[in-house]
Amino acid sequence: MAKSKCPRCVQVIAIEDTVQFRDGVISHVDCQSPLDLSAEERAVLYQYCWHHPVAECTVCRASVRISNRTHLCPRCHVDLSASVRAHLSACSWLPRVVRHRVEAVRVAAGKLINERGSARGEADHLMREAEAAFAALRETMRQATGG
Repeated sequence: MAKSKCPRCVQVIAIEDTVQFRDGVISHVDCQSPLDLSAEERAVLYQYCWHHPVAECTVCRASVRISNRTHLCPRCHVDLSASVRAHLSACSWLPRVVRHRVEAVRVAAGKLINERGSARGEADHLMREAEAAFAALRETMRQATGG
């Protein structure tokens, strides 16, 4: 199976990278920081997790709260994206439906990245599944804020 490459930076898209879907094309959200948090993940953090730590640095042991660069340790600048994402999957302050939607987005995106080289019909189905997961998360967030 051929590895998916980002059409903007021509680098392989890894399963843990943050991706976007536009016009049937999958690409990094930020080619310079492919592990960076998505806008949806940041929105969930700002809405539910602003008052408590969202990660702990494995290098310097700093507890990290939300900031403009939440994915980096403020002391040693280690990437904390995986730790923040683990927090999003387990945070008791998030309504269960929001936690499930966040996880569904990551799973759908991961399946699409893994299967991008498969038959076109399957890839199209996975693209629709991933887009639907993003839309469901956005709708859940909109409902949670009363918007």
